[in-house]
Amino acid sequence: MPKRPHRPVVELFFFDAGGGHRSAATALLQVMAQTHPHWQVSIVNLQELLQTVDPVNRFSKYQSQDIYNAILKRGWTQASEPLLRGLQQGIRLLAPAIEERLRMHWRKNPVDLVVSLIPNFNRAMFCALRDVRPATPYITVMTDLADCPPHFWLEPQDQYVVCGTATAAQQASEMGYAADRIFQVSGMILKPQFYDRVKKSKPLSREALGLAPGIPTALIMFGGYSANIAGKIVKALRGCDSKLQSIVMCGHNEKLRHKLQGLKACHAVGFTSEVQSYMRLADFFIGKPGPGSISEALHMGLPVILERNRKTMLQEQYNTIWVEQEGVGLVVKKFKKQIADAVDQMLQTDQLSVFRHKAAQLNNQAVFEVPKIFESILDKGGRFPRI
Repeated sequence: MPKRPHRPVVELFFFDAGGGHRSAATALLQVMAQTHPHWQVSIVNLQELLQTVDPVNRFSKYQSQDIYNAILKRGWTQASEPLLRGLQQGIRLLAPAIEERLRMHWRKNPVDLVVSLIPNFNRAMFCALRDVRPATPYITVMTDLADCPPHFWLEPQDQYVVCGTATAAQQASEMGYAADRIFQVSGMILKPQFYDRVKKSKPLSREALGLAPGIPTALIMFGGYSANIAGKIVKALRGCDSKLQSIVMCGHNEKLRHKLQGLKACHAVGFTSEVQSYMRLADFFIGKPGPGSISEALHMGLPVILERNRKTMLQEQYNTIWVEQEGVGLVVKKFKKQIADAVDQMLQTDQLSVFRHKAAQLNNQAVFEVPKIFESILDKGGRFPRI
């Protein structure tokens, strides 16, 4: 009887500091279930795996990501650099315990490919994997548009890296990564539903949300824990010369949603997995300069208006520069003071159509490109013939 081919075991690691890492892991899992059904693919929450190591969890009912998400919700991001560097120092101090917990995991769960979709922990994860399974490839898939050195995404180690921009690929090259270890894809990983043009149910309409069909519409979004600045932006937009209405994605921030409910020319949305459906109703995006939300908006044809100042998180500052370089939106220093003028600038000139044209040229297909990269890396070993 012929020996059955081995089914590659692939683990995708994420954590819940912000929603982008889980979102990317889940998107890859969904696509790979279709493109590589013979593979054994699972997603692993690193925070759950390291729960006994988490110093915050040791002394309270909270975990480290709870602190991070609370900071995002309240907009307390002006201290992002010392917080980031403090976190990295904590990881270095706890590295022996972190690595031992990972070694235990991989001894119990043999794996053929490890994929990290998270920053900060890649040195500890790589070292632990090398101790237990030295031949297993390790890949970091960056879910940011660029690295934020030192010791954020890229580490000087013999691994693979997947980059969504030329800048990130150049950073990897400058760190010493060999050319065959660097893969550049066409953008950030988006959920498959952002590519689904087939309406499986009755589509949303502006009228159904109580909005006018012919008036310019802003989609305002600050992540799954929507910062309270969203409500202040709605108020500031009343000063626009252009007639305007808004859709506000409030995420888990129920206090904000209740505050905006019933407001004229504004529709507030609670947490939903159908962000793309609301984006289809909008003309442009206002929000936090996160790589995921920027990429989602641009993929749906929405130019973006972002803020860059001392409160912009260190790892997100490059995103605003990238938007300006690509010509797909506007960047202001202070939303409360400048958002009305920025919207008028976008709507009262031909800027909106120019931005839309450039956004369409991006053609982000990363979620479909990345699994092919995984396949090529496994094929190099000759152990996993295509089925």
